[in-house]
This record gives sequence, structure tokens and C-alpha cells, in this order.
Amino acid sequence: MATHPPSSGPSNRLAREPSPYLRQHASNPVDWFAWGDEALARARAEDKPILLSVGYSACHWCHVMAHESFESPDTARLMNEGFINIKVDREERPDLDQIYQGVVQLMGQGGGWPLTVFLTPDLKPFYGGTYFPPEDRYGRPGFPRLLMALRDAWKNKRDDIHRQAAQFEEGLGELAAYGLDAAPGVLSVEDVLSMGQRMALQVDSVHGGFGGAPKFPNPMNFSLLLRAWRRGGGDSLRDAVFLTLERMALGGIYDQLGGGFHRYSVDARWLVPHFEKMLYDNAQLVHLYSEAQQVAPRPLWRKVVEETVEYVRREMTDAGGGFYAAQDADSEGEEGKFFVWRPEELQAVLPPERAELVMRHFRITPLGNFEHGATVLEVVVPAATLARERSLSLEAVERELAEARQVLFQARERRVKPGRDDKILAGWNGLMIRGLALASRVFEQPDWARLAVSAADFVLAKLWDGTRLARSYQEGQARIDGFLEDYGDLASGLTALYQATFDVKYLEAAKALVTRAEALFWDAEKQAYLTAPRGQKDLVVATYGLFDNAFPSGASTLTEAQVALAALTGDEHHLELPSKYVARMREGLVANAMGYGHLGLAADSLLDGGAGVTFSGSRDAVAPLLSAANQVYAPTFAFGWKEEGQPVPALLKELFEGREPVKGQGAAYLCRGFACELPRTDAKALAERLTEKPKGA
Repeated sequence: MATHPPSSGPSNRLAREPSPYLRQHASNPVDWFAWGDEALARARAEDKPILLSVGYSACHWCHVMAHESFESPDTARLMNEGFINIKVDREERPDLDQIYQGVVQLMGQGGGWPLTVFLTPDLKPFYGGTYFPPEDRYGRPGFPRLLMALRDAWKNKRDDIHRQAAQFEEGLGELAAYGLDAAPGVLSVEDVLSMGQRMALQVDSVHGGFGGAPKFPNPMNFSLLLRAWRRGGGDSLRDAVFLTLERMALGGIYDQLGGGFHRYSVDARWLVPHFEKMLYDNAQLVHLYSEAQQVAPRPLWRKVVEETVEYVRREMTDAGGGFYAAQDADSEGEEGKFFVWRPEELQAVLPPERAELVMRHFRITPLGNFEHGATVLEVVVPAATLARERSLSLEAVERELAEARQVLFQARERRVKPGRDDKILAGWNGLMIRGLALASRVFEQPDWARLAVSAADFVLAKLWDGTRLARSYQEGQARIDGFLEDYGDLASGLTALYQATFDVKYLEAAKALVTRAEALFWDAEKQAYLTAPRGQKDLVVATYGLFDNAFPSGASTLTEAQVALAALTGDEHHLELPSKYVARMREGLVANAMGYGHLGLAADSLLDGGAGVTFSGSRDAVAPLLSAANQVYAPTFAFGWKEEGQPVPALLKELFEGREPVKGQGAAYLCRGFACELPRTDAKALAERLTEKPKGA
């Protein structure tokens, strides 16, 4: 395991914790607790407020605050004397993070990490913020001064603190259920078009992406733009997506040597990233670039997916098959040090002419484009331009650049690598399984499906016992009851994996997860899903899975899985809760599509009423039909296969009944809204039918 080395000194309680993020703080002089009964009981017994610090292992500013404040003996003394100090890994407890992020939102701040919130012993927040510097700067109070002021207020102004806490509690309750008092409505095709067209107005027409700096990939929202384009929204929607994907792929947010995307760029043109790499970003981007390949194939889309999948295989895959959570931004105490280059570093490993070619391609100069004269690699001069300048063939230049990139990659491999968070999270694995499953179909790469199979088998064996899904696995131990996002993400990933492998065990597991999730999280009164299992004791307010942020809400992925299950099994029951939930959320979804991107995808699929294609016949007979269908963009259709001569699984009996090959030829049965068309045996005709503009658009 590669993680941040803790600072030297005696260990505190966090040394016993599996979370790499918590262990990064094991040598702090702070008397840290992990969240749990011991810490909460101590706060009540000593009548001390709780200092809650939430972050994650790849968070750069979390490391900064740790170095400046938590490693300081003087600051630690103030923390230990006045507070019960609790560290939380937000990747382990997203429910706590969701609740207490609301505090800084209610205070008019943007939220983010590190999150620093002060609570009464009964968990009611009374003050909060994100990063606090060691002394007053950036318009923020210095952390020691803040600690002294809050300790004094707890001692001498307790009534004021309780009044503030009561206001926060009321506000958090309103935030947690925001939008759930809206009247239910029926989502229409026109709504999807309107959502896409309004989202497109926020796209940067020069560099792609939404808005200015900092700029995030937002894959689910660009996927929703493609859905609106498919419904008849106009080519400008598709073009906005393609501009964004191209600029990201050529920019510094993409690792030009090792593949995979960094978290976001600090500028508007995708140049300088925050260098951490998150599993959930790369999962969604693999999926989105695969969809782009279906819409209009390009070598660039293929290159990005191939390199990103290889990055995940190389850096983020456990020996048992599961996928790790994150890779850090920092190495040797510096952000981005592993990834950036200087001219002399190229000249040391490449012949002069090739070094000059690469430096021009990536514009690596003595001045650099990053700190201390270093350069973040971005494609500035395309290979075609270099070929014209040198009177060489494009193929020759591309070969030279590919060989040089391999030499630089091998040289980079000798550097100290960034830390890695080796937690295996059920939900995030589900997202990567989903991305790999689609990519394997689109690019006809069965190895990628096998990578997804290994992860699915691992998660189902280690984290799911048939009735309970654990969230996190580490060091041989499954921990923490799964949250809505774990059930939803994994179920969605498994329905996608079935469509890549046609192994019914993944469909059966998806159905079991969905059934359990409905029992644990569905609130019939509000017609919405709770984030944490009903009745969880350590939450100051109940929270609902509503918004899609950097990764989808569990309600969105669960809805996606339910719609897919309806299509793949023919069981209309699976559309019951999606119909209720999308109706409840319709007003917010249409008014603020940017906040509900993945729900928009699930709702768009729901419009087609559980659309699916069943392929019937031997493997060889259906292969041309299946290959043609996988190459076209038909995102609301789920694919199943009835193999000739094989017993029909009980789950698929109703759907497969009467669907046979036609005169010895493989056949494709296309259904929408549980009404089926005549079977097709011609691959070209099937592809054309799947790409027709949906009725009503």
C-alpha cells in the first residue's frame, strides 16, 4: 500500500484505523478520535464541544491544514484542551459529510474539504468552515484564534451557542429535504430538450466545459447533453460535448503519459490540474468517451479510453480484483511533482532531435507553465503540424511521439509515486464496472469486461452477503454498512456488466441489491430515498439522496438500475418507484438540470418505458447483430441475449418467452414500453432502427 508517510512522533488512536486518510494523522500531537461511540461518549462525559474534521486522502488542502495546524504542538494543545477532536474520512462516511457540508452552505460559503465543523456533544453544529490557516489570511481567521474564541464561547456564552445550533439544525433539516415539497409532475421529452438547451448555454465555447475557473469534467452533465441531442435538440449540443472531450483530452487535466484524468483544472482551459486522480471521475469519463465513440468514432476517443483503462489496471486495481479509491496529488511533499517536467529532464533520456520534437509538441520551456519552471504536459502543437514543419509523414511523427512518450513514462516510473488510497468502495467500484462494461462493448475489448468481472466478483464475495452490503473493504475487512450510493452504483454497474457478459448472475445480484435498497432507503411519505439506512442513530437530521455532484447520487444510479432491470427482465414492477421518484423530482430536475445530471439520464431512459433489445440465437448467429447494436448510440436500450439451446434462467423466463431465432438466423427483438416490434435479422437495419430519433422527440 502506498500512502502518505505520517509525521514522526508517537501514534494516536488513528494508527489503529484502516482508512489511509485517518492513518495519515496517526502521528499528529492531536488527541484524535475516529467517529464512533467512544468519541461521542467522551464529549458528553467531559461536556466538551466536538471539533469535526472531514477530508480524504487525496485532498491537497487537507494535507496543507494538517501540516500547518495538526502537526503544530501549540495548536494541538488548544484542540486537546478545549475539544473532543474527531477525524472522518468522507469517503467512508458520505452521510456525515453531506450533513455537515450543509453548515458551511448555510453560512454562505461554498463547502469543500477539509471541512471543519464544531458540534455540541449531541452532534448539533454551531460553527463551521473549510480550510483555516494558522494565522489570519485569505479573509479567514487563524485556526488558533478561532479555537480560543469558540472555547471561550462554550464556557461563557453557552446560551448563544445553543441558539445558533438550533438554527443550524432547522436549516440542515430544510436543506436535507430541499425540493421534496414540490408537486409531482410528469417528465416529458420537451423537458429533456429544455434541460439540454439551457445547460448548453453555460458551456465555454472556446475551451469547453461549464463556466470558467476552476473547471470540472462534469461527465454526467455532458452525457445528458448527448441525450438531449438524441431527442432532437440540435447538433450544437453534440458539438459542445465533443469540444469539451477534445480539449480535456489534449489538456493538462489528462495525464498525457500515463492515462487517466486528474480531479479538475484550476484554470479555464484544462491546463493546470489539482493532480489527484479519483476512481469515480475516471469511471464516468470512460463511460462518456465510450458514448462519444458511438455517436461519432474518433481515434482520440479510443486513445483516451484505452490509456485510462490501462491506468486503472496498472495503478488502481487490487490483486483480488477490486478497484482502489484514489491516487494523491502530492509526492515528496509537493503537489504535482510526479507529473511535471523540465527541459533538462527530457534531454537526459531522449536523443536531441526527439527531445526537441517532444518539447515543441508539449511546449516544454525553461519558464514552464507551473511552479518553479516546471511544465504540466498538454498537447500544444499537434502531430500533423509537426509533420508539415519537418516534411515527414504523419505516421512517422506519431510513431516518434509514441516512442518518446513511452521512454518518458518509464523514466517517470522511477520517480517517487503519489500516495494511493487503497480502500475498495462498493459504490465507486460499481461506477467503474459500469464504465468498463460499456467500453468493452463499444471498443470490442473483452479484456475490459474481464477486468469489470473481477471487480464485481470481488465486491459480491467480500462486501455483499445477500442482505447487507458493506461500503468499504481494506486489509481483509469489510466495514461500514453501505449507503444508498453503494447499493445504487453497484446495481447500476451490474446491470451494465450483464449486458457485456450476459452472465445472469450479475442481473440476479442487481435485482437483490435493488430490492434491499428499496427496503432500506425508500421514504414512502416523501417519495424519495434516504442517504443512510433508515433509523441510523448518529445523524442529527435525516438526509436524502437528491443532488448529483462530483459523482452521482445513489438515488440516480438506483433509478437507472431499476429502469434497466425492467427492460432486461420484462418486470414492469421495477418501473414503479422510478416513476414516483422522477415525478417527485421533476420540478427541481427541469429547473436545475446542472444539479441532477445523472438523474436526468435515468429519467430520460424512463421516458422510453424500459426499452430493450433481446438477441436470440447461437453466439455466432447473434454476433453481427450485437456488434452493430453496440456500435450505435442507443443509451436508453438495454441488451439481453437468449442463447439457443441453453436453459432459460428463471429471472428471464417472462422476457424470453417466444423470442426465438428466425429461420435459423439470429434475431433481435426490440421493445419499448413493453410493446415489441417484429424481429430483425439484418444488422444494418437494426442499427438504423436503434439510431432513429425516438418517437415524440
